[in-house]
Amino acid sequence: MIRSMTAFGNARSETAQGSVTIEFRTVNSRFLDINFRLPEDLRMVEGLIRERLGQTVTRGKVEIRVNYARTDTRVAATLNPEYLRALAEQLHLAREILPDVAAPRLTELLNASNSTDNGDFDPEIWSAMCLDATTQALAELQAGREREGQRLAAMMQDCASEVSQIVDQVEKDLPALLAEHQEKIANKLRDALTAVSPDGFAHISGPELSARIAQEASLFSLRIDVAEELSRLRSHIAELEHLLNTGETIARKDKKNGGSAGKRLDFLFQEMNREANTLGSKASALSVTRAAIDLKLLIEQMREQAQNIE
Repeated sequence: MIRSMTAFGNARSETAQGSVTIEFRTVNSRFLDINFRLPEDLRMVEGLIRERLGQTVTRGKVEIRVNYARTDTRVAATLNPEYLRALAEQLHLAREILPDVAAPRLTELLNASNSTDNGDFDPEIWSAMCLDATTQALAELQAGREREGQRLAAMMQDCASEVSQIVDQVEKDLPALLAEHQEKIANKLRDALTAVSPDGFAHISGPELSARIAQEASLFSLRIDVAEELSRLRSHIAELEHLLNTGETIARKDKKNGGSAGKRLDFLFQEMNREANTLGSKASALSVTRAAIDLKLLIEQMREQAQNIE
């Protein structure tokens, strides 16, 4: 399945120790670019999150935000007698030199007494919470990328259908264009002969005139021969359908080969644009010129969509 590089996923994991919230935001980029916003207390999980992300995302700019909150235990806070005795001794020593030193307030004593106990932060527990939230957030992110990828694929398929219609119409019009040019050549030859000698036309036999017209028409047909370009465009359209319909298989292969479906599509549209340019350079009629312009516009629209595909 084709996946977009633009999506969002978040999740929350909770235990008795607290909660962890993880957000993934991805936008299009040529390569995999990962930016972390982690609290210092959870810096140890950066490598684990990066590894999990690499198993899911191969291309795009990824912003990862991790926030956590520890369970508030202040309602059960108690004063530590040993801490109070030590503080009283220090306060007595201070007042011997600075008699005006004020005694601490009760809230300050409660906070200070309980802040000395940091044993409730267990890195293993918080790492497990982070991985759990990461798994959930990545699942949501991947689902969003797939939904957006389906919309992009549908838009490209609509454009590809229009490209196919234009190619069919150009191929259908070519015989008529050649016949029209043959008629123009015949009229020009007659006009030229009549201008030189009113009765000069009678001195040229039918076979000679036909041969001359056939020669000019043959040269013209060589100049406007776009059968190869039309054939290649059809081949590229077939390849586009293959990539859009087998995106899952392509993505798995690309992880091994270091490529991506988006890069394959971008290269394919470059080739299609080259054929459209050649078609325009060989245009023998205004209809073909317009067809080449329409083809380039449609190809550019598909190429812009492909910029968002992983």
